[in-house]
Order: sequence, then C-alpha cells, then structure tokens
Amino acid sequence: MTGPSSGIDVTASPSPFLHGVVPITETDDDIGAALEQAELPPLLPALAYLTGDLTLLAPHLRPDPLLMGMPQGGLTDEQQAEVRATALRVLSAYRDGGCRPAPVPTDAELQQILEYIVGGAPMGEYLPLVEEELAYRGEDRRAPGWHLSQVAPGRAFHVVIIGSGMSGLLSAHRLQQAGVSFTILDKNDDVGGTWHESVYPGCRVDNPNHNYSYSFAQRHDWPFHYSPQGVLEQYFRDCAEAFGVRPHIRSGSAVQSAAWNDETKQWTVHYLRNGVAETITGDAVISAVGQLNRPLWPTIDGIADFQGEYFHSAEWRHDLDLTGKRVAVIGTGASALQFIPEVAKVAGHVTVFQRTPPWIAPTPDYHDEIAPGLRWLYGHVPTYSELNRFAIFWRMGDGALESVRVDPNWQGDGSSVNEISEFGKQMLLEYYREQFAGRPDLLDKVIPNYPPGAKRAVRDNGIWATTLKRDNVVLRTDGIAGVDATGVAMADGSHVDADVIIYGTGYQASKFLTPMQVTGQDGVDLHEQWAGDARAYLGVSIPGFPNFWCLYGPNTNIVINGSIIYFSECGVRMILGLVREVVANDAAAIVVKRDVHDEFNAAVDAENRAMAWGWSPVNSWYKNEHGRVAQNWPFTLLEYWRRTKQIVPDEFELIR
Repeated sequence: MTGPSSGIDVTASPSPFLHGVVPITETDDDIGAALEQAELPPLLPALAYLTGDLTLLAPHLRPDPLLMGMPQGGLTDEQQAEVRATALRVLSAYRDGGCRPAPVPTDAELQQILEYIVGGAPMGEYLPLVEEELAYRGEDRRAPGWHLSQVAPGRAFHVVIIGSGMSGLLSAHRLQQAGVSFTILDKNDDVGGTWHESVYPGCRVDNPNHNYSYSFAQRHDWPFHYSPQGVLEQYFRDCAEAFGVRPHIRSGSAVQSAAWNDETKQWTVHYLRNGVAETITGDAVISAVGQLNRPLWPTIDGIADFQGEYFHSAEWRHDLDLTGKRVAVIGTGASALQFIPEVAKVAGHVTVFQRTPPWIAPTPDYHDEIAPGLRWLYGHVPTYSELNRFAIFWRMGDGALESVRVDPNWQGDGSSVNEISEFGKQMLLEYYREQFAGRPDLLDKVIPNYPPGAKRAVRDNGIWATTLKRDNVVLRTDGIAGVDATGVAMADGSHVDADVIIYGTGYQASKFLTPMQVTGQDGVDLHEQWAGDARAYLGVSIPGFPNFWCLYGPNTNIVINGSIIYFSECGVRMILGLVREVVANDAAAIVVKRDVHDEFNAAVDAENRAMAWGWSPVNSWYKNEHGRVAQNWPFTLLEYWRRTKQIVPDEFELIR
C-alpha cells in the first residue's frame, strides 16, 4: 500500500471521535455472545485483513450482490452460523497470540478483500479512494497538505463562509489546517444546520451513521444505527469544538447579499446580526447553506383562510399540544413519514393526504440502538468498523447505480427501468404485501407506479403500515380542492374538519441560495443568470463569479443515498485547491471558464436523462421549475472524487 502523501503535516490533533481498537481479553463465551449481534458481511474481510489469511474469504459465504440491502446481506441461517464460528475461532487465536495484527495488506490483497465485500465487482480503481475514505490507519488524507505561510509567505487571504452546518464546519476546519483565515456567518444560534433546525418529532437520518459522518471524525460507539436529530446535532457541536472553529462563528447572522467588486477584486457580504445591519469583506465566499432548509408550501387555495393552527414541518410548533386534536397532514414525503407516526400516537384523529406514494425501503433496525456486542466488535476488531463503512458506501452508492440506469430496450409498464430494477421492485412489493396484509384498501393506495429511484425513497421498519392501520388514521389519495376556515375541502365535495393542519411538503431544494442576492462580475445577478435553473461546475464553481463557491450545490445530491458528507469532503478539497491556485500564482481570484462549465452541465443533463429520476415523469424535488434535474449527480462517487481531487488549471481563469 502506498504511504501518505509527502508535504507539510498540517493535520490537526487526532480526532476525539474515533475510539481506537483495544486488545481482546474477554472469554470465548463473551466473544461468541458479541458475534451473535455482529454485522456479518464485513466480518470475514476484517478478519482476513487482521490476520493476513485470505483463505477466510470463503466463496460460499460471500454475500450475493443482489441481496446486499437485505439484513445480513441475505446470508442464510446456516451461512451466518458458519461465519460466526469462523470468527470465534480467529478472534480467540488473535487474543491468545497477544492481539498482534498481521502486516498491512498489499494493494492486491486489499483489492481481494474489497471485492469479497462487494460481491466480486472489480475494485482496483477504487483502492486510492478507499484508503482515503476509510482512514483506517488514522490518517486524514483529505487534509490540505499545504500551508499558506509556505505557499505564499506574507499573503493575506480571508474567506467568508455562509452556514455552520456540516459543510460550513468542514470548510472552516480545512481552511484552518491550511492557515487561511475565515469567518462563519450563520442565521441560527448554534451550529448544525439542518440538524439544528429540523426538530419535528421522529426526525432522524436515513443514512447509517458510519456513512453519515466525516471520514476523519469517525466513531465506533454510535448509539443508533440511524441517528435521531439530537444525536447528529451533538455530533456537529462536538466537531465544532474539536476543530476549534467556534471563535470564528458569528451566530444570529442572516446573510442578505454578497457582491463582487471588479475593482478591489473582493467580496462584500451584507448581513443582519440579531437584526442589526453589518458587512464583512473577504477574498472569497463559500456558500454552505445546503438545499433542504427553506420550507416549500404547496400551491393550495385558501391556506391562509384556515382558522385553526397550521404550520410547516420544517418550522415545527412545539408549543402546540396535539393531544386529542383532529390533525390533517398534507404530504407523505420523507419528513412526513417520520413525524406522522408520532403525531398519530397523541392526536384524536389524523387524516393523511397523499399525492404520490413513496417507495419505502425495509429497514428493520431503523429505530434501533446498536447492540452492545456490535459496538464491542467495532472497538476490538481492527478495521471491522472501517470495512463496514465501506460496505455501506458501496451498497448505497456505486454498487446500486446500475439499478437506476435506464435500459432503452427494457419492456415494462414504466414502474422499472431494467432487469435489476424490476427485481428490486418485486422485492419491495413483497414487503408492501406483507406489511399491508388484510388491508387491500390501503395496499392499493400505497404502492407507487413509478420506478424505484425516480423519487426519494424512505426507510421503514414497519411503523408506516402500523400507523396507517390505526383506528384514528385515515389515508386520503383523492384530490384536494382547497383549504377553508374549518379544514380541507375535497374535489369530490366532501370535507375534512381539522383543528390543526401540518404541511409536510418538503423544501425549496431547487431554489439555490435564496433568498440571498449574489452579484458577480459586471454586476450580474446570479439568480437572473440562473433564471430558475441553477448550474455550477462540479456543483462548486460558477462562471462570472470569481472566488464564489458552493457546497451541496447544483447536481451534487445523491439519490440512492450515499452520503452528502462525502460530496462535501470532495467539494471542500476542490475549494482548497482553488485557493492554493490563487495564492500560489499571486492572483486575486479564480473563476471557471464558461465553456468548461457548459460542457460539464451538458454531460450531466444527458446522463440524468438516462437515469430513473430523469426518465420518469413522476413529480419529485429532484426537478426544478423547468423540469430539469438540477439536484442529482448521475455518475459514480468515484468520478466525483477523481474530478475534485486535483485542480486542472486549464479549466479556470486566474484574475490578477
């Protein structure tokens, strides 16, 4: 395996999050009990890594790639028992031998280990990415690797970061490592972004914690498989403390505008801090405001006529007691499927209004705490946690990409796009039939008629069917005529009386950077340039807007989940590369060339049209007002990593 890159060591102190493995002293019975709670698909690969014995990668125990999304990778009970027996033997011998791991595998050996995890897909080109993403030797290979004091001694360069959520904290951390000064402006009173703002009941991440966390700030002791809002908010608070960036945050600062000055070649940012107008000047601006923070209200007549209480789930009314109330919920997207079960537990009656049913992915452990035995294994078996992270990375990213790619020769009814898609759909339908057994009236309403992946899927551990089958819950799928003073008027002339209406209708995802005004070269307004169709090169850089960079920008969303944190880590590295290009060349700024930007976006559009979400006519937040998929990245995660890893100077223009 190649060693860490040469250059200045500017990494911060070791992460306080990653609890390193400790020697095994427990008895065979203790180890066996822990193995009963193990996540099995990455276990034999971790043991092969630990011991150097690749014969542990038994072909008959390798998970079927088509079943990777199932519990224990679809392994049979007999296969699971054999994996556990083998693991007990190996870990006992490891303990008795003094817990001395074998030498680090060679590239060829690591490739064999990874290919076992993913079911045989070739992994050679992924090796550099995996070394970096897993940080299994405690190395932060995404650190800048350069410092302003050595690249451009005496050069001052200040960056204004808008937002202290996941991307903003990451940007600050990397800039600080590179010796570049920065200020963070955030409208909220604390860090965390969406995990500080989204406080509706039941709010939690739909990505396993091993994947939804910084590669360099991992934990072996996550309390849940899928963290609730409070756990993630605390994680980002801990990161802010560990990174030492809190002194640079101006909380309560709502940015109004950012303007580039063609003469001074700097940005001036206007903001209201606790209602008082202030300005700050910087050499660059990073927009880390995300996509999912501005509530989207539906276009329904009479919303303001309702005389009861109403609110959007993004602005939850915790002061409002729903106990015994007649509650109408409009929307059945990701947020709604999380809060509706909680509301139904206390409300007198709940009417759920559904326009388009979501695909629900069976996730039995969605609300579960991580079992003590599994946490013990993460903390005692070297690379087990990291290889589990890779297994998640693969099955929720590049390993699933072909399932949503349109086969032009596929003959179907529009509810699948290829053979793999059809297979996955049939598996999901079995879950629906099982969950809604005995309720054909509900089953007909909840089954989607579009391909999996065309619209955001939601996770479910059975609570959705349980909720809809409650005596105090009714699911309506017929048309809404409007809202009036006492409730919801239906298109068929009926009426649903309500005391409270909750709108679970998502966010204004495609209205990037609103409501801020951003003005670039020659006074061009960014929103006028976009005209409702936001685009950026690699989601980061925009022609005509020097030293203005976006994170979680246009076309950097992932559909089959993956992790947006991965995209932000790649994007931040690209930004640090752009900063270095500016200061190393004694320039004032850098801007992407328009033809590079346009060619890139043409390729993105073409590829998105070949994916389920671009091919299907189903409504989704992936599409903007023009019908173009403005959110999603249609290529591999590897492709984004490659393209953001190193700046190609010819793609940009330096401004002096």
